[in-house]
Amino acid sequence: MTSSSKPADIDINQLVQDNDAGGRSPGPVVKRLLLVVALCWSLFQLWIASPLPFSLGIFMFNDTESRAVHLAFAVFLGFMAYPATKNSPRHHVPLLDWALALVGAFCAGYLFIFYREIASRPGQPTTFDVWTAVVGIVLLLETTRRVLGLPMVIVALVFLAYTFAGPHMPDMLAHRGASLDRAMTHQWLTTEGVYGVALGVSSGFIFLFVLFGSLLDKAGAGNYFIKSAFALLGHMRGGPAKAAVVASAATGIISGSSIANVVTTGTFTIPLMKRVGYRGDQAGAVEVSSSVNGQIMPPVMGAAAFLMVEYVGIPYIEVMKHAFLPAIISYIALFYIVHLEALKAGMQGLPRRTVSTGSQRLLSFAMTVSGFIVLSGITYAVITAIKSMAGAAALPLIGALLLSAYVALLWISARQPDLPLDDPNAPVFELPETGPTVRSGLHYLLAVVVLIWCLMVEQLSPALSAFWATMFMVFIILTQKPIIGLLRGQAAVGADFLAGCKDLIDGLETGARNMIGIGVATAAAGIIVGTVSLTGVGLVMTEIVELLSGGNLMLMLVLVAVISLILGMGLPTTANYIVVSTLMAPVVVELGAQSGLIVPLIAVHLFVFYFGLMADVTPPVGLASFAAAAIARHDPIQTGVTAFFYSMRTAILPFLFIFNTQLLLIGLSGPLHLILTVVTAVTAMLVFAAATQGYFLVRSRWYETVGMLLVCFTLFRPGFWMDMVAAPFQNVKGEAMAQVIAEAPAGTSKRMWIEGLNLNGDEVRKGVLLPLGAAGDMKQRLQSAGVTVMNDGQGLLVAAVRFGSTAEKLGLEQGFHITSVEMPADRPAKEWWFVPALALLGLIVWAQRRRLKLQAP
Repeated sequence: MTSSSKPADIDINQLVQDNDAGGRSPGPVVKRLLLVVALCWSLFQLWIASPLPFSLGIFMFNDTESRAVHLAFAVFLGFMAYPATKNSPRHHVPLLDWALALVGAFCAGYLFIFYREIASRPGQPTTFDVWTAVVGIVLLLETTRRVLGLPMVIVALVFLAYTFAGPHMPDMLAHRGASLDRAMTHQWLTTEGVYGVALGVSSGFIFLFVLFGSLLDKAGAGNYFIKSAFALLGHMRGGPAKAAVVASAATGIISGSSIANVVTTGTFTIPLMKRVGYRGDQAGAVEVSSSVNGQIMPPVMGAAAFLMVEYVGIPYIEVMKHAFLPAIISYIALFYIVHLEALKAGMQGLPRRTVSTGSQRLLSFAMTVSGFIVLSGITYAVITAIKSMAGAAALPLIGALLLSAYVALLWISARQPDLPLDDPNAPVFELPETGPTVRSGLHYLLAVVVLIWCLMVEQLSPALSAFWATMFMVFIILTQKPIIGLLRGQAAVGADFLAGCKDLIDGLETGARNMIGIGVATAAAGIIVGTVSLTGVGLVMTEIVELLSGGNLMLMLVLVAVISLILGMGLPTTANYIVVSTLMAPVVVELGAQSGLIVPLIAVHLFVFYFGLMADVTPPVGLASFAAAAIARHDPIQTGVTAFFYSMRTAILPFLFIFNTQLLLIGLSGPLHLILTVVTAVTAMLVFAAATQGYFLVRSRWYETVGMLLVCFTLFRPGFWMDMVAAPFQNVKGEAMAQVIAEAPAGTSKRMWIEGLNLNGDEVRKGVLLPLGAAGDMKQRLQSAGVTVMNDGQGLLVAAVRFGSTAEKLGLEQGFHITSVEMPADRPAKEWWFVPALALLGLIVWAQRRRLKLQAP
């Protein structure tokens, strides 16, 4: 393939439509029907997320019922919107697809339609139940094939086959198998399979976040974010590429799709990057790397991040907190990579409309940041005061304040010119003016503020937070055009309101159609999860992976990363995450515990999530790279390879935060420790970017590259070197354990070593991090974690483990011994290793500055 042939002929909009919303465009009657169904789906999701059903006492749905209705909508729209093959008709819906859509929707909604009857006969399915489940699974897999492709179907079929072929498998993989009645009941009529946690998360709050992003985009926020990024950064060296990075980070709030994000910003940014000197593959790779990383950027992350809430058992705000620093340093590193490429090529920025000095720009930036901080503080103080003094009247008062802020920002927006998208291929391009551009859409940020406020300050559930933010977006879409028209003295209020209604309908439809893929992906992945719970294959996977890795944690992490990349070539990120985290996350935690490394579960799940994202980049199947290459009119394989090298900064982060959980903001001792962690992590990532690009201040020599990699490793994981000098913990045994446990501060956890034979007769020796709860004596504190112990002379004998307790989840069993408790050793802080690392970095800077002066004319 040449760099100018095939990609140039790709219809980008068709690629996005085929992948995210279905490629079929039927006649007007069917099109209106699909619009009505999509609107009903969006309104149903808003209804079940709102407080209204419980306030009014009508149309209340439990979790199982709402999951069934959710899947019924997804399956119906999947058959109607996605053609069966590339040669299938796209301008009308064949009769066969009508039949499959209706039957599939009935089977998917079977649990809702006959919920009471099925609940009255648990474990006793009728023949009709079983055949409905069989047909339902077949049609679900066919929908999955149309929407997501064949690989996901093959993976699901392999697991289904394993369910029935258990007695005929090799000894290590053998199990007693399951009958058709038992397997179908488990997969389709319970919440252990298709209607399990994954589909529940899709129905519960992923839909609302996708809908929020869709409405934000229809309101005009996507264009605003892109133009603002260009106005602020386009004048810099390599400015269009830097603006692409920031714009993609911002539109990551809007779009949960890597491909849609590439096309939204890339159609504008990629041609401009090429104009200022970037090669086609570089321009496409920058867009791909920044767009894919939009899924790891809080507050609205990719769909898989919401699944972590259920799988890890922590609030979404905690997921956001742990993901924040890696996302920020990943974007900073990409920004720096773009800068280095611009330096190497001697690029210049685009011309400004107005010229200002560096000190003026710095003063303006400082005033903007300080003003934002002051305004945030005042807002928080005022709302807190209103809530404490106004009582029941607080909510209307806060609503009035929000409305006043909205009207004030619209008044500011009305005084600015509209922001049409410029033609990136125009012969002359001039940056938009910074002030008017930024001021023109500040009211869009209010919706994001509402979402973050509900999540972080009010600490509402993700579903309720997304509901209120979405309802505010509905209000913005309906009112922004009429109010701006009135403020500009225009009289077309009715026409502006109708235009807002059209935008709202388009947003509700787009949100629903973008959810088809996630809905069927989470349902199909439920087949795999159901197989794991029915057959116990998870324990088998533990043994196989441990055998392949030889008990080496690093080798096993590499194995998990490779599995994620391979599966990601055929599965979307969400399905990939479900499959790999279900099978591999417990294995990583268990093997880490056996080697003395306490790996938090959130670190393992983020590890899997990050490598699932990499599959959108990695050739030969990285669809995001393919879309970017089509815009850049360049070879998709070369674009994917370049994007992979740019994304290496994302690939090393998961390995680092497994061994240094401070990067996930875990285990920090105070504000100074937080600042030190952030500064060193950012510095380390910038050094890594410079090392992999082979360019720092000037082109690097090989030994300077090695030195920078050593500096990067030390800044990211200083404990590696300190552990060689002195052990991080000392073991306390015998009667002294009681004193150590009793004297531990309230609310902390202690590292303990346990030994014993488990229920399978296997010898277990591993470390666990056991929470100790409130102050008290040793037995009281261990009982708070679910462990009852007695001293038998060999240590603390576990006499009982409470069902469902933290101790049970950590793998403690009756008859185990707690042999020792670890205390932090009295040794120098590991952060002292930053000093030699920074000294080495300073030496490299000095050497390169000397060469830079010699090269200067």
